[in-house]
Amino acid sequence: MSDLRYCLYARKSSESDERQTMSIDSQIKEMLTLAEREKINIVETKRESHSAKASGARPLFVEVLKEIREGKYNAILTWAPDRLSRNAGDLGSLVDLMDQGKLLKIQTYSQSFTNSPNEKFLLMILCSQAKLENDNRGVNVKRGLKAKCEMGIRPGLAPLGYLNLIKNDRIREIIVDKERAPFIVQMFERVANQGHSGRMIKRWLDQIGFTTRTGRPLALSKVFVTLKSPFYYGEFEFGGVNYKGTHTPLISKELFLDVQRQLTHLPRTGTKIFSPLEVFAYAEGAEHQ
Repeated sequence: MSDLRYCLYARKSSESDERQTMSIDSQIKEMLTLAEREKINIVETKRESHSAKASGARPLFVEVLKEIREGKYNAILTWAPDRLSRNAGDLGSLVDLMDQGKLLKIQTYSQSFTNSPNEKFLLMILCSQAKLENDNRGVNVKRGLKAKCEMGIRPGLAPLGYLNLIKNDRIREIIVDKERAPFIVQMFERVANQGHSGRMIKRWLDQIGFTTRTGRPLALSKVFVTLKSPFYYGEFEFGGVNYKGTHTPLISKELFLDVQRQLTHLPRTGTKIFSPLEVFAYAEGAEHQ
């Protein structure tokens, strides 16, 4: 078709599942070589670094669809079908444009797709296969996280007072941060044994120059998060399920429960139980007296 006007679209996601995908520059280089050999008329080039898992999540791809509707070009040149779509929504948009006669051809490095039933069907199969791979990968990731939890290793960044031991880009173990762990223990002991409020703990940490792994003072909100985390006595919650960790506990469960009781009572003034928000408001007011 001599009247075809192409948009060269190159995409690569930064997500781990696309580490082996050809870089954007390499895609463009290969497609320009193909265009020169096949006398393809490229009127626009777009490069995008976004995942194609979710429909409508790629600004430049949305722009491509819009400009096809407006007649700026009527064909797409791309490395492979999965560069265009890995979800049903974007695939449907492409097929719909073909049905309307606005998208006349999709040319990849190894094959082409026009508005013929067989070629559109093949395009849908290839893009649906990419979606299936994504869906299966998501299931496998969840299964892997659950297995890790059952092994006693909490996924994600280790809480303050611990460090992630990483091998081959994977968290293999959570170990004690010998620099910060003693101060975490003192936080619990000061609340349980001396009746310190969260704001008093925050003031003490600032006075001694305590910082997080990023070199910043510990925020007041993080003080409460730390004091309420069962991770420090050896358990953790993930996905709504409680697990027993294999990491070394910093405190006993008894000390943890003492701290929780202290945090839900008005400090030093009786036994009435207050909500966390009321305790926080009381602590704030007491500091300004």
